[in-house]
This record gives sequence, structure tokens and C-alpha cells, in this order.
Amino acid sequence: MKLFFSRALMVMGFLAAGCGNADDDVNFRPNPDGDLGLGNPVDNCLDLGPNQLLLSIQDEFTTLPGKVSVFFRVTDDLGNPVSGLTAEQFTIYEQGRNDDCFNAISPSESQARISPNSQVFANHTLLVLDLSNSVLSTSLAELKSASSSFVTNVMPQQETPSFRMAIYWFDGEDVLHELQPLTSSRSDLLAAIAGIQQGISSDPSTDLYGAVIKSTDRATALVEESQEEDVIGAASVVLFTDGTDQASRYRETDALRKVEEADSNISFFTIGLGAEIDTQILEAIGKTFSVFAGNKEELESTFNQLSQKVSERANSFYLFEYCSPKRDGSGENNLVIQAVQGNRQGAVQTKFNATGFTAGCQ
Repeated sequence: MKLFFSRALMVMGFLAAGCGNADDDVNFRPNPDGDLGLGNPVDNCLDLGPNQLLLSIQDEFTTLPGKVSVFFRVTDDLGNPVSGLTAEQFTIYEQGRNDDCFNAISPSESQARISPNSQVFANHTLLVLDLSNSVLSTSLAELKSASSSFVTNVMPQQETPSFRMAIYWFDGEDVLHELQPLTSSRSDLLAAIAGIQQGISSDPSTDLYGAVIKSTDRATALVEESQEEDVIGAASVVLFTDGTDQASRYRETDALRKVEEADSNISFFTIGLGAEIDTQILEAIGKTFSVFAGNKEELESTFNQLSQKVSERANSFYLFEYCSPKRDGSGENNLVIQAVQGNRQGAVQTKFNATGFTAGCQ
């Protein structure tokens, strides 16, 4: 039976109880994007050295008869996501009550693996397109091609409930129009983009700040819905525009404040096209990453550049599972997970309770 720990209980547990010989327990923020992580500094007895990789624990649980699962994100020390790690690049160390330090656990004997994380993770991408008159009249074909490439690069070919995308568009109206509801279907998203017609908009102005505020509210709601379902939720708002806010329905300061105060698991990306954009504003809105195309011929390569960043972030979350050799009666045990990529390493310390653990874990 899975024993899920709510975030509130996890924070209380990590702050109230020590882990082995570690000097201090911390609830740390491992990168500048503000993704909250739970964990502790690794015991000095392991002497693993400084962290160039940062492991941010998001959730953890055990499954009888003896499986330990830890869901975490990996970044480098500059906050850049680290994706594509395999089970062989992780080392497990356990410390029981009779151990002075940690003992390495054989990855093969423990059946260590990176597992599909759909049971604990939901990643949402909101693609928000400027379809004001300037785009529709001059660069619609290029935008449709670039957006299609973005969908193809970001969405897994095989549908999975942990990766979903929705497409919205805006013009001068006080509305964030829904082009495609949230879906795991790459084909549905591509069909929605293909169906964009030049006459889709009835207001030639640009309500950029309204789109920022409304898409942030939508992303926030998705993250909150995930939390209510005991799932870790992350969202990416990807906004394209070829100009500045013209409608003046909302204040610039309100839009920027909305982004700055958004949930820490919401990322913001912007794509700007042409000479009429305000790069400073778009960089503030796209606080995670911003790219700019000088002309419509560069638009697809610019979208592709950004899609790599969105995919790397989504794929830097890992569900790492292994079968522990600890058995019922051993109580709480300390656990260190170390990741190694080339000449870089990083580790995080936590603990698990082996109550009920027996043989037979697979």
C-alpha cells in the first residue's frame, strides 16, 4: 500500500526531526527559479564533495513489501534543468540504526530504476499565441509552422497523462480564447493549429498584459488542482507576441507582479518577433527563458530553441525507485541519493520508515 506524504506533513517532519549525523535540517530552495524542495545536507561521513548537481525532493513514499520511491528534480548549480539521467547514474546509500555511516546499495540487487512518474506528477504547458491583426496579416503561416514544431518537440509521441498541453490565443478583446483544451494528444494540438484562419479575430488590438494575467491564473489553477489530487503539479506558460500591449486594459505593473508572485512550480517563457516588441518587458514576463526572432523566417528555429528549454525542464523530474534491503523492525532509516553526470555530482539526504518491509519486492 502506498503511503503518500502531504507536503505540509513532509515539511513538518523534515524540520522537526534530524537525519543521521547531519548538522542541520533544511527546507531549501535549490535553484533561482524557486522550485521548492525537501531534503537535507548529506552527512559528512560520506565525503561526497561539493554539489554541482542539485536534487530537490518533491515527494516520497513507500510501497510494501519493500519499495522506496522518491520523486525529485535535478538542476545544476546555476538552476538549469538536468534531463535524461538514467538509473545507472544514481547511487543509493542507506544508514540503519546500527550503522556509523552509510552503506552503498547495489543498483542491480535493489532493482533500482527510473519509473514513469504519471502517478505522482502532472506537467502542463500553456501555449499562448498573439493572433492580433499584425500577426494574422503578415506571419500567420510561419507562426502555424513554428507552433506545430513546438508541439511536436515538446509533447511525447506516445500519449501520457503526466504531459498535457493547451493552446490559447489573444487579440484586443478582454478574453483569453481557448483554441485547444488541455490534452495529451499531439494530433489534437496539431489539428487545432492547422485550423487557425485569418478571420479568427474580430479585434485588431493587442491585450498582452491581459493574456499574461489570465494565462497565469489558468496555470495556477492547474497546479492547485494537481495538489488536490495528491499529485505534484508543474506548469509552463509559453507566450508568443510580435508587439506590445495596445489595448491598455490592464496595467503593466499588475501583469509583471502576477508573474513574479506566481507559484514556484510555474515557469514562464516568451517568444518575441520583429522590431516592435519590447524585449525588456518580454524578458520580465519570460523570467525562465526568453527568445527573439528578428523576422518571420527565423520564427520556427526560435520556437525550436525554446521547445528544448521547455522539454528539458519537464524531463528534469524523476521518480527513482528501488527495493530496500531493510526489513520490518528496523524503524526509520536514513537515505542518500547521489546523481553523477560526467564530472559533476550532487546528492540529497532524506529518510524512510521500513515498517512492514519484507522480501518479495520487485
